[in-house]
Amino acid sequence: MKAAFQKFRYRKLMLAVADAFIIGMSALIASSVLSLLEDGVSDRYLWISIMMTIVTCLCGLSIFGAYSKLWRYFNRKDYLSCVYGIIFGAGMSCMFAYILRGSVPLRFEMLHSMVAIMGICLFRYTFKCTFIDLIEAGKKESAHKRTMIIGGGQACRTLINEIHNAQHSPYTEDKSSAVFEPVCIIDDNRDKIGTFIDNVQIVGTTAEIHKFITEMNIEQILFCIPSCLDDERKRILDICSGTKLPIKIIPFIGNLIFDEKNPSLLGQVRDIKVEDLLGRDPIKFDNEDISNFIRGKVCMVTGGGGSIGSELVRQIAKYSPKQVIIIDIYENNAYDIQQELVMEYGETLDLVTKIASVRDYYRMNQIFKKYKPDIVFHAAAHKHVPLMEESPMEAIKNNVIGTFNVATLAQFHRVEKFIMISTDKAVNPTNVMGASKRCCEMIIQYLSKQPLCCTEFVTTRFGNVLGSNGSVIPKFKRQIEQGKPVTVTHPDIIRYFMTIPEAVSLVMEAAAIAHGGEIFVLDMGKPVRIVALAENLIRMYGKVPYQDVQIIFTGLRPGEKIKEELLMNEEGLKKTKNKLIFIGKQIDIDEEQFISDLRKLRDAALENDELVAIQALHAIVPTFVTPEEFNKKYIPIGVAS
Repeated sequence: MKAAFQKFRYRKLMLAVADAFIIGMSALIASSVLSLLEDGVSDRYLWISIMMTIVTCLCGLSIFGAYSKLWRYFNRKDYLSCVYGIIFGAGMSCMFAYILRGSVPLRFEMLHSMVAIMGICLFRYTFKCTFIDLIEAGKKESAHKRTMIIGGGQACRTLINEIHNAQHSPYTEDKSSAVFEPVCIIDDNRDKIGTFIDNVQIVGTTAEIHKFITEMNIEQILFCIPSCLDDERKRILDICSGTKLPIKIIPFIGNLIFDEKNPSLLGQVRDIKVEDLLGRDPIKFDNEDISNFIRGKVCMVTGGGGSIGSELVRQIAKYSPKQVIIIDIYENNAYDIQQELVMEYGETLDLVTKIASVRDYYRMNQIFKKYKPDIVFHAAAHKHVPLMEESPMEAIKNNVIGTFNVATLAQFHRVEKFIMISTDKAVNPTNVMGASKRCCEMIIQYLSKQPLCCTEFVTTRFGNVLGSNGSVIPKFKRQIEQGKPVTVTHPDIIRYFMTIPEAVSLVMEAAAIAHGGEIFVLDMGKPVRIVALAENLIRMYGKVPYQDVQIIFTGLRPGEKIKEELLMNEEGLKKTKNKLIFIGKQIDIDEEQFISDLRKLRDAALENDELVAIQALHAIVPTFVTPEEFNKKYIPIGVAS
């Protein structure tokens, strides 16, 4: 009986019966009032009028949509549908009465209509208030959250069906349905508005999200369009993040998994992540190419405990390598990834972890000689721009000298492939870190052109990585969670972003398809304004930017650009079989002059002669300019300071 009562057709029938009762009682009240004024109607006319008016008014209410919406969600517009329905029905009744009798008692009909309108609207209002009071009283006892679903397609239909089945089945083990009570659906296809999916109504478009959240007391939003295009996905999620409500999301359709461990759509609902707001689908790579490349090889990862390095190790381990060698100078990070892999793979993975610095040529030579790696992923580097501006010699020693050491050793020990991880900050650098990474790219280019070189040297270049050490996202999260203002350097600063798995997949696919000497560049979509990222993150915490959490602009940091680039003017793009990976054309270098300048840079760095080292770095990297010189093209003088 309870299940039947919940079916909308039964609720609509009950409402129609209640309306018929109110219309009939209104006629009796109107007749009684007019009888006191000695202007009543005959009993025969009264009962004929009641029967006709009930039929015509119910038709009118149905025509004007009074039954197309759950009554507990009635708003001002919906009450008007009741008024129009009664007026229409009363008019039709009067017309039939005139045809049958030749006259109509207008006072009776007008009073009857007014009482019926007041009675029907009052009934709905009273029911709505009572229902909401009961819901509020029972909220503490119910784990269900009133949920708005965005998207009225097949995924929505499947999800609602799974939620209802899980809630009504006493045998289900999936408790994730307990957090969902589907209340309404939003869809931009206007032809669907007013229709129902498993008794949940499609009420409006994405432009009306805020309106229906208020009217329907929504507690959370579920984004359920797994095939949504990038720009549209970002637009809708931006609207949702502005509601201050928790947002959950169905993954991109390419990420949906249906297997024995995860057979349902409901089980894949997850919280929204910052990367969902970046406006593009996570990039897919050819796992078969990567698998063929890694399987049975000895793989060394320098900086293997860092954000990129540790993810490289994780992904390499999936493809059955012969051996994985982690090299890192920071023992805590190296230990963490070592223990993670031991727990995951046990003795099935031949894992070696060495604490060593890429600056130490002899120590690295010892490791190369003992383990004879087939593939080297060079992720070890100092990457923090402001800190390297304060300690430029360390950036040169670790990045430039370290890369030269490891790359020349790879060549000497006949390593099959050497993959160097670079950054967009190497393009037209305005800081020592970026210039040092550009110098590293030139070292790789130089070695790849040597006549007797048997190692394929590859460079991969990408932008900022979400969630990495030094990324803005962890810093923003700490500031919000501690109740402090979020600090952004400049309101106009923009960056390219990618996820750590994307970055690592780029590195591995580049290694798999490279032939030596290339710079691989990822199409990272549209750049993102950092202030917009901060605002969205604040909203994801259920807070209002500039009101609950302030955003403070601190000024550009030493060496910082207002915008990053992925290519220099001289570099063109060549397509690869992956439509989102391109090969940048290498800029010719004078090899003799390059090696001469590199020696000067090395000697100055080892002697900690900062002035000479910086001059040598400018000589090697002619595109190395001051941040003031670069930024003046984009912001007025004085604003960046």
